[in-house]
Amino acid sequence: MEFVSPTKGRLTFEQMFKQLVGYIKDEPDQHYHLIIGTDSLLSDDTTFVTAVIVHKVGRGGRYFYRKFRNRKIESLRQRILFETSLSLETAHLITTELARNGYSRLPVEIHLDVGPNGETKRIVREVVGMVSGSGYAAVIKPDAYGATKVADKHSK
Repeated sequence: MEFVSPTKGRLTFEQMFKQLVGYIKDEPDQHYHLIIGTDSLLSDDTTFVTAVIVHKVGRGGRYFYRKFRNRKIESLRQRILFETSLSLETAHLITTELARNGYSRLPVEIHLDVGPNGETKRIVREVVGMVSGSGYAAVIKPDAYGATKVADKHSK
């Protein structure tokens, strides 16, 4: 699994994790949130981007992203469910490593590219249930900037 850092370039999962933890260790007394969000872009195939953001509350943050192409998924519901599963998979990998390294108290949010308006309003409860049932906080539009801003920026 390969990630990209806007400042460090291409990183393995292990390198990305070291950067993430290193950012927290620089100022351990600050309050941090871990945000994971996925967005997709439909064209001849489907491009998925999962963003991992470590937010130093009130003081900025760092992010990493993973991008890959998959077969064309025209169904919006299937695409959103796949986006959610990618975010959950990434969250599980990271939280497992965080627990091994003494950071299990770091709050984790999954930002979903769904909201109460528009085409996605019919599947909000379903994907929020997937995330909540997995033990993570679910955030939807308009507050889901991890998916709608950060991941979206790199899906084009």
